[in-house]
Amino acid sequence: MPTISTALTVVAFVTFAVIGAILAIIDIRTHRLPNRLVATVGVTGVVLLVAAALTGSRMDALIRALLAALVLFAAYLVLRMLSAGGVGGGDVKLAAVIGLHLGWLGWGSVLVGTLAGFVLGGVFAAGMLLVRRADRRSAIPFGPWMLAGAWVAIVLTVSRP
Repeated sequence: MPTISTALTVVAFVTFAVIGAILAIIDIRTHRLPNRLVATVGVTGVVLLVAAALTGSRMDALIRALLAALVLFAAYLVLRMLSAGGVGGGDVKLAAVIGLHLGWLGWGSVLVGTLAGFVLGGVFAAGMLLVRRADRRSAIPFGPWMLAGAWVAIVLTVSRP
């Protein structure tokens, strides 16, 4: 029988999956990540993971998750400042949410998820260029690739023996 801490963690990740899928669809269609949805998944994640940490003696995971959220937020903020519109504000905020969830699992998950997002997005962009469906100035939503990369890391982490 799962513990309360485990159940809260599962609910946090299921919420992240459901709202993340909605965010990906919206970003593909509109090139926007609505603040209300990003904030909802972020606040829900914080509340549920704090509760999971308190009920399951997982303060180390909570501290790591909060630090990872801050690190990814800062890294994407720097990317936003250095890129000429290539990284949007929604991507920066979503990075914090992704950092929170991947940080709960470990620093390796943060690294794998972040890198996987860039690799998946890059492969997609290269494919679009190759088939001439995009050029160097085409806007490609990055949120779906950030989320896909996060789920690559989550699946790899959870499926480890």
